[in-house]
Amino acid sequence: MNTEGAPQPGPYPVEVRRSARRRRTVSVDLRDGVAVVSIPASFSARQEKQWVERMVARLHAKSVRPAHSESGLSERAEALSAQFLQGRGLPSSIRWVTNQNSRWGSATPVSRSIRLSHKLQGMPDWVIDYVILHEMAHLIEPSHNEAFWALLKGYPQTETAKAFLLGAAYAADHGLSGR
Repeated sequence: MNTEGAPQPGPYPVEVRRSARRRRTVSVDLRDGVAVVSIPASFSARQEKQWVERMVARLHAKSVRPAHSESGLSERAEALSAQFLQGRGLPSSIRWVTNQNSRWGSATPVSRSIRLSHKLQGMPDWVIDYVILHEMAHLIEPSHNEAFWALLKGYPQTETAKAFLLGAAYAADHGLSGR
């Protein structure tokens, strides 16, 4: 736990939790307005201070992201659902994330949430629309079976977008750039 009188970096009060089970990872969660930073028990006071500052800064950066980008995603999902999924598959939340390194998007049917990789930003709209539709289809049909692919049949750019994403992944994996 954080000691009394310790400096509190950033806009949040901080609680530090040391864990004997943690070896290398550090995480931060905002719980009831308190930044809870979990660190390995083996960290020195200096390491603790550095990591607390880093993680609280990361948490603060997330909280000040412009809200319009998230609401724009919701509106986009509504329009795509109406046009291609007969109004089905609407997520309760849809947002950009920076922690998806091997997927373009992910969906959690239980919570009806969709997360999109920030790596999609800057790609053509029809590619982003495909990924949104793909994840909304997972809210209706969780697996990649025939019923799932039938849901995407109406989107005319499905195959082109899949090919584009394969090419983008290949280029990223091999350090290629289009310039």
